[in-house]
Amino acid sequence: MTAIPDLPDIRKGQAPDTLTREQFHERFMQRFHDPAFTAEQDALARIEDIAWQAYDEGRKSPVTRPAGPGFADPGYETSVQWLDTAARLKAAQARWADAATPSRVLLVCGSDRNDGTCPGEVSKTWRLTRIAQDQLQAGGLQTDLLDLSRITSEYGRAIHPCKGCVSTAMPLCHWPCSCYPNHSLGQVNDWMAEIYERWVAAHAVILLAPTYWYQSPSALKLMIDRLVCADGGNPDVTSTHGKKVEEAKALEAGGWSYPKHLAGRAYGLVVHGDVAGIESQRRALSDWLDWMGLVDAGDLARLDRYIGYYEPYFNSHQALDRDTAVQDEVRNMARAVAAAVKRLRVGELAAPDAGLRLPRPK
Repeated sequence: MTAIPDLPDIRKGQAPDTLTREQFHERFMQRFHDPAFTAEQDALARIEDIAWQAYDEGRKSPVTRPAGPGFADPGYETSVQWLDTAARLKAAQARWADAATPSRVLLVCGSDRNDGTCPGEVSKTWRLTRIAQDQLQAGGLQTDLLDLSRITSEYGRAIHPCKGCVSTAMPLCHWPCSCYPNHSLGQVNDWMAEIYERWVAAHAVILLAPTYWYQSPSALKLMIDRLVCADGGNPDVTSTHGKKVEEAKALEAGGWSYPKHLAGRAYGLVVHGDVAGIESQRRALSDWLDWMGLVDAGDLARLDRYIGYYEPYFNSHQALDRDTAVQDEVRNMARAVAAAVKRLRVGELAAPDAGLRLPRPK
């Protein structure tokens, strides 16, 4: 039996002071800037008092119940929202593993842009996503289109940023993420609870993304960071009794398996741009998916292309209209993913290094 090393000191001193009551009031009222709220000032004051109490008392998860059987500490009072999401992930994983379940592909439209808000026009990424979707559906596969631009144009739709719990200790990063919702901080409406389930239910994932400043768009990067819990995350929130740092460090020090919760799914990629950066973004995305244990669908399924190279922005959709070759390449990417899904599900395709013992698991 391996001895557990002495645990390191927990480093403190970065967190800012908590808000004063006056500071809280100023921030709370910013969402009610519209003069139409003036008539309800008394009602807002009462609601603000409740919100202040939740903040002051740190009521992150105000509704809990005992976790129940199957957890390390069945009696631990656990967020009912986390328990609901965890149960849905288990059910989705069971559907994914069932050979009788129709093959399902998750298409992720990774642009921040749509015609429902400031840009006033659909994204080229959306058009490419629909081309891939049509090809998959023509081949008899079920599709699920996840349009990440909705966080820029929909009321109450958010993907909150990753807080980096994994760097404290891997078991502190729960699968699914338990950092949100945080009702005491007003960090609610987190879309990731639904997005996790959609990834788990998919037999393949296709990411399509434009290039923003040599990198992935904000919405896509938010989702990627929040999927860190799928790569080594702790499926038992009671094993650390929520966010108990000492318990999480002790668990990892005693040996952690770093489970890959999304391994075995196929993937395809389409990255596009107009000037520079497509190759580096495509490599970063494929490296990330490889690390997570997904299986690439071949060279034709990892696509990076310029559309309207160094041409103006105002007529960039016309550039895509003319580029029938890239449209056909997207269709080929979808065909390759469909073929990979079929072979994966009957055991004819696997990563060549699957099953090898990692000398440095992480």
